[in-house]
Amino acid sequence: MRWTLEVVSVPVSDIDRAKAFYVDGLGFHVDHDTTAGPVRFAQLTPPGSGCSIVIGMSAMAPGSLQGLQLVVNDVRAAHAELTARGVEVGEVQYASREGGFRAATAEDDLNNSGFLFFSDPDGNGWAVQQITARP
Repeated sequence: MRWTLEVVSVPVSDIDRAKAFYVDGLGFHVDHDTTAGPVRFAQLTPPGSGCSIVIGMSAMAPGSLQGLQLVVNDVRAAHAELTARGVEVGEVQYASREGGFRAATAEDDLNNSGFLFFSDPDGNGWAVQQITARP
């Protein structure tokens, strides 16, 4: 049997503001923006992803979700793209095998070890990891 993760609920305080951030800032695709009675929610998908996020349907407090992670094949290019889109993002980090993070250098092999971090307007925390090859 195949098990897939398809949707993650992200708690936000303002659907329109969050939707603008995820679509305009991160380039997510709007799968749908639905109102069912008194409830409005939107499902958004990162480019090339099989998993979406849904905003507007969470019992969690806005900003309480931490550790969401996107994967790209070039974290430096992702940093440049997010910065160009106006997203406040930290510098590219290298996850040291000794533990912890440090600023990445040009000599670092970032495969599986390159990261950048940012938060959405509510404070939900995201990481972007570079994976160019899997063991």
